[in-house]
Amino acid sequence: MELTAQAPTDSRSENRPGSRPEGLPEARPVGRRDTDGMAVASFVLGLLGLLVLNIVLGPVAIVLASLALWRGTARRGRALLGLGLGVADLVVLVTLMSLNNSVSWSFAG
Repeated sequence: MELTAQAPTDSRSENRPGSRPEGLPEARPVGRRDTDGMAVASFVLGLLGLLVLNIVLGPVAIVLASLALWRGTARRGRALLGLGLGVADLVVLVTLMSLNNSVSWSFAG
């Protein structure tokens, strides 16, 4: 003998697209959450890239910010900051490489 419990259903809302059970919060689309995360990640990686690994973190920040902007993130300002910081990472890299006359740079000189 198997016991199962079923929640009462309202036949009017069962077949409506976008209907949700009562008491559950409104869910944001997953795509929007992903683009917001990309915008924040581009900002953090661009900021971190000013200090270390700017040859890697700069381009990653630029790509993430571009994707977030292209997909229409709600955090547009943060994505633009990430894009600017990614470009600044590469400018810092080129400037310090030209000052040291080498392929890499360091603070020690």
